Amino acid sequence: QVQLVESGGGLVQAGGSLRLSCTASGRIEGAYAMGWFRQAPGKEREFVAAISWNGGTTYYADSVKARFTISRTNARNTVYLYLQMNSLKPEDTAVYYCAARLYSTASIQSHEYYYWGQGTQVTVSS
Repeated sequence: QVQLVESGGGLVQAGGSLRLSCTASGRIEGAYAMGWFRQAPGKEREFVAAISWNGGTTYYADSVKARFTISRTNARNTVYLYLQMNSLKPEDTAVYYCAARLYSTASIQSHEYYYWGQGTQVTVSS
């Protein structure tokens, strides 16, 4: 079993920054690709960013490119995933989820992720 726990969400003014963290522990393999997704009230969950098992490949949604950066650190039985969010906009307000898939290659498709965290709320005020 794998557990994902997000942290770092909060309330920030437009133009500000936040850094989300996700700790993946349990029977986690460093070879798992991981990603960040978000869901705003009344909207479907959407892709934000993804990273391959070794960080060599990253993908970003067009809406966050050049503002968000995904990164990771692999340790024994633990993976630390990060999302640095800069120049935040009110439309970035959502619950942010980290996810892990059972393959090493990154994906932008939410249905290809097997493990999910509980989410952390990010609210950007105008």
